[in-house]
Amino acid sequence: MENRAAVGRYVIMPDHVHAFVCGGREFDVGLWVRGLKRVIRNALQTAAGTAATTTIWQPGFFDHLLRNSESYDQKWQYVRENPVRDGLVKQADDWPYQGEIVAIDRV
Repeated sequence: MENRAAVGRYVIMPDHVHAFVCGGREFDVGLWVRGLKRVIRNALQTAAGTAATTTIWQPGFFDHLLRNSESYDQKWQYVRENPVRDGLVKQADDWPYQGEIVAIDRV
């Protein structure tokens, strides 16, 4: 159970992804992100019929540790406004590539 992760809220942008992830004490976010990138890359390449050598991800990632539910709500409000700031929609609720997989009620 300690190595499992839960994905809470997420926003998929044209050139990057925001995901709120909660894991146990032994959770390795770097390992998890590498696995996520691999799974998405393989699925996209299978769908497009391209070779697995194609690179679609930039190296690395940015992570930020949230310490309480207030900061989770604050960060979520900031993240969900990304499509508005990028001029893709007028209101955050209009962006179809966002949601919540698991309710993370505490961090």
